[in-house]
Amino acid sequence: MAKKIQIAIDGPAGAGKSTIAKIVAENLGFTYIDTGAMYRAVTYKAIETGIQLEDAVTLEEMLRETEIKLQPSNEGQLVFVDGNDVSAAIRSNEVTAHVSQVAAHANIREILVGMQKQLAAAGGVVMDGRDIGTHVLPAAELKIFMSASVEERARRRHLDNEKRGISSSIEKLKEEIALRDKMDSEREASPLIQAKDAIFLDTTSLTIDEAATAILSLAKEKMV
Repeated sequence: MAKKIQIAIDGPAGAGKSTIAKIVAENLGFTYIDTGAMYRAVTYKAIETGIQLEDAVTLEEMLRETEIKLQPSNEGQLVFVDGNDVSAAIRSNEVTAHVSQVAAHANIREILVGMQKQLAAAGGVVMDGRDIGTHVLPAAELKIFMSASVEERARRRHLDNEKRGISSSIEKLKEEIALRDKMDSEREASPLIQAKDAIFLDTTSLTIDEAATAILSLAKEKMV
């Protein structure tokens, strides 16, 4: 019987982590866990309730009274905040622009990382984010650090926005992605870095299927 391993996929915004992680999980019959959606859910609720995003104490109080649920569906992973489906709302430009600010708070990360460790405890998971291999699942059997050029990531994000009916400009997206890279890699709490035992995968010139196939091949070696 194949081992139910943990697969950690890290990398910057727009590298294709979520899309590729979903395909890998589906192929292996594993559970997909989008940790970025959890930070987006916190950011969304904070914005909706008028909490100042630099106020770590009030954010923590809010989070401790908030129910965040990830639910698989035929349309992909659904995200619920206090029983409401916010899967589309958490992808808005406003949430995207502010999620790194919320994710930089060590107390918020500590609570969400605890939830993520529980979700992955039994194995058979593909989890993507920015500190999965280094902090959330340091013992994961397979760690991937996925990236692509800023230009390519901006192009992909622009296409995603078009599909969702969100207007955006590629130049503005390039600026936002470069800024988010800087914030994510320079934050004090669990910065975005490649784990020493992670395999680097540059997806700039790869299709989604090619990138997923590469990870599936590596995963199957670990599952024997």
